[in-house]
Amino acid sequence: MVAYFGMFLIIGIAVILGVMLTGLSGIIGPKRPQEEKYMAYESGMDPVGTAQERFSVKFYMIAMLFILFDIEVVFMYPWAVQYKELLKFGWFPFLEMLTFIVILFVGYIYVYKKGGLDWD
Repeated sequence: MVAYFGMFLIIGIAVILGVMLTGLSGIIGPKRPQEEKYMAYESGMDPVGTAQERFSVKFYMIAMLFILFDIEVVFMYPWAVQYKELLKFGWFPFLEMLTFIVILFVGYIYVYKKGGLDWD
């Protein structure tokens, strides 16, 4: 427990300082309420209309495709880090990753042909 004393001391000081500075800011900070400050901020758009307003699904589709392809690329990092050790298995690990990349590329071409990447 003695070995962790320094760490606990730093964490305690950080928490106390954070709470103290936040409270001090609320007490002595400027108070100039304006209507614009209390309006909801929605991605740069003025919040006009009802909450049931329809939005285009295109943005969400592109975001989902980005997440999908981004996660797939993450699978390549461990392979690249261990590539020298995988060479003892011959060409199989390389062909396996090449197959993975080809499948990803075919998926990308499919999405492109279907118009999934168009912002129109």
